Amino acid sequence: MEIFQIAGIGIIATILIIILKQTRPEFTLLVSIVTGVIIFAYLLPKLSYVIDTISSLSSRVNVDISYFDTLIKIIGIAYIVEFASQICRDAGQDAIAMKVELGGKVIIMVLAIPVLLALLDLIIKILP
Repeated sequence: MEIFQIAGIGIIATILIIILKQTRPEFTLLVSIVTGVIIFAYLLPKLSYVIDTISSLSSRVNVDISYFDTLIKIIGIAYIVEFASQICRDAGQDAIAMKVELGGKVIIMVLAIPVLLALLDLIIKILP
């Protein structure tokens, strides 16, 4: 199972960081970033499968492709913001992490406005 590989990478990186923290603390953040990139690269094929599945579903139900693109962008932004904020927290910069999260939330809200407007238009058309 793939989760054991991901968990193993995380545990090995954590042990390495604990060891490095005592001798070379400047490398701990680098190990954390590299570990995150390795896990993300490992998960890319899974993410592409999800994107392909959502794409095929949207084409089958005849949904406007712009909604699909918006959904994928929002999911991507959420993952990137989470990854970046966790790196900031690993470096001990909680204030910066919170600002990265705030920026991601604002961008997601901006991207969601056209979808919300389309939903409201649909509701208005349904109501008498």
